[in-house]
Amino acid sequence: MRPEVGGTHGAVVSEHPLASQIGYEVLRAGGNAVDAAVSMAGVLAVVRPHMNSVGGDALSLFYEADTGNVTALNASGAAGAVATPSFFTDQGMTRVPSSGAGSITVPGAVSAWAVALEKYGTITLAEALEPAIKIAEEGFMVSSTLAEDLLTAATRLNPAGQEIYRPNDQPLQAGDLLKNPKLAATLRKIAAEGPSAMYGGEVGAAIAAFVEAEGGHLRPSDFSAHVPEWVEPISTTFQGRQIHTMPPNSQGIVMLQMMAMAETIPFAERSSNSPELLHELVEITKLAFADRDRWVADPRFADLPIEELLDREYLTERATLIGEEAASEREAGFGDEIMIASNARLNEGGDTVYLMVVDPAGNAVSWIQSLYGTFGSNLVDPVTGVVLQNRGSGFSLVEGHPNQVAPGKRPFHTLMNGLVTNDAGFEIAIGTPGGGGQPQFVMQALIQALMFDLSPQQAVEAPRFRAGSGLELELEARLPSAAQDGLAARGHDISLTEGWTADYGSVQMIQKLPSGVLRTGADMRREAAAMAY
Repeated sequence: MRPEVGGTHGAVVSEHPLASQIGYEVLRAGGNAVDAAVSMAGVLAVVRPHMNSVGGDALSLFYEADTGNVTALNASGAAGAVATPSFFTDQGMTRVPSSGAGSITVPGAVSAWAVALEKYGTITLAEALEPAIKIAEEGFMVSSTLAEDLLTAATRLNPAGQEIYRPNDQPLQAGDLLKNPKLAATLRKIAAEGPSAMYGGEVGAAIAAFVEAEGGHLRPSDFSAHVPEWVEPISTTFQGRQIHTMPPNSQGIVMLQMMAMAETIPFAERSSNSPELLHELVEITKLAFADRDRWVADPRFADLPIEELLDREYLTERATLIGEEAASEREAGFGDEIMIASNARLNEGGDTVYLMVVDPAGNAVSWIQSLYGTFGSNLVDPVTGVVLQNRGSGFSLVEGHPNQVAPGKRPFHTLMNGLVTNDAGFEIAIGTPGGGGQPQFVMQALIQALMFDLSPQQAVEAPRFRAGSGLELELEARLPSAAQDGLAARGHDISLTEGWTADYGSVQMIQKLPSGVLRTGADMRREAAAMAY
C-alpha cells in the first residue's frame, strides 16, 4: 500500500503529481479550495491530454463551510443547433459516431473554471491558469504511464494531433519533454480575455470552423449560446449521512440508487470481500444501470422521474429482486421498454480526470472533467492545439428516447462525483474516472470506508469488480480465491485482471475525521497523488 497522506489544515488529491503540487502551493499561498481546484484543472488539461482538455466538459460539487450547503455546477456542453436526428440519418448513420467531428459537443470546461472562480474564488482566472500556461509552454516530463497510454492512442489522431503527441511519426518515450505551444497560446488568450475567448471569441470561432470543415454540427453561435448551469445537487441517505452528487444529465443518480439499495444489505453478516457481499453489489449495479439506460438524459428536454428513481420504498423493493443467482438481464423498474442510449454500453468512455480539495476553512471541492474516450473525437484543432471531446457519442438516435439527440441538448453524461456530509458537516469527497465504472467504483470504495472502517488509502486500493452486460463480470485477480469461486458458483461469467490497471478507475478520496484530521486516498491504478499539511 502507498503511504497514507494526511494533514490538519488542507489537502489535495488529483490524477497527476504536477496538478496536486500546484493545488498544494495555491493553498499554502492563502488560496481557497476553488482557487486550488481551478488551478489544478488547468494543469490537468495539459498533462493528461488524452483524458481531458480545454475541449472537454467539467462537473463540480462544492461544500460551503460557512453555510453547510452543497452546490453543483454543470458545465457540460450541448449539441449544435443543426444537430437534429436527420443530420446523422441523412448521412446514412444509424447511431451518433463514436469519434470524429459528428461526436463533438460544445466544450464546457473553460466556463466551469471561470464561473467557479467568479462565485467562490479569491484569485483571477489569469492567475489560476499561470501554472498550466507555463507547463504547456516549457514542457513536462512524459511518464512511463503516459508513454504507454499514447503508444496506440496517438496513432488515431488527425495530423495536427500527431504533430504534438507523435512527433516525427514516432511514439513519445518516458522521459521525453512534451510541449504544446499552441495550447499555451490558447490558454494565454483565455487568461487575458476570460471565457468569452471560447464562447463568442477567437478560440471558439477557430474550433467551430474546424469542426464544421470536418463535417460536424458545431457553429460559432453554438459556442456563444453555451451557459454553464448552477443546479441543485441530488442526494440520498446512507447510515445517517447524506451522499450528494450531480443530477442528470450526469449518471450520478445511479450511484445514489446503488448506495440506497446497498443499505438493505445486512453488513454485520458480511465481510468486505465475501462472495455474498460482492454478488449483492454486482446485482445492485445491474438494477441501477437498467434505470440509467432508460431514463438519464438532459432534464431540460425530457421529463425525468428523479424523485421516483430515488424513492427509498421503490429502491428497497428493487433490492428484493436480488436472488442467489446472477441475473443475465435487468429491466428498468418502470416506464416503457428499455431503449439503450446509442453508445451507452458500447462506448462508455473512461478517459477522465478527477481532483478534490479541502481548504483550511473547511470548504471542499469535488471536480471531474473529461474528453469521454481516449483523445475524445481523435481530432485536435490545428489552430488552437485543443483536443476535442466525443461526448456527443452518448446521444441516441432512437425516436422518443429521453436521450435522443436534439439541437442545444446535453448528452447523457458518464461524469459524476460525490460529496458526503454528516451532522457535523463535510466528511468525504470522492470520485474516479472510468466511464460506466464510475458509480460502481465509488460505491465500492465508500462501502469499504464507511462499513468496514478502511482508511481512504486502503479503500481506494481495495480490489474491485466491474460489472458489464449480462453475466459478464470483471474482477481484479487480487480478490481472494474464495470470492472468485463464490461468484462463479452464483453464475457470474468471470474474467480476471492481473496487476493494477486503469480499467478499474482511479478512485480518489479525502475524509475529514471528527478530530479535524484530513486523510487522503490516491489510487495507484493511475498516477494519482495526494498532498496535505
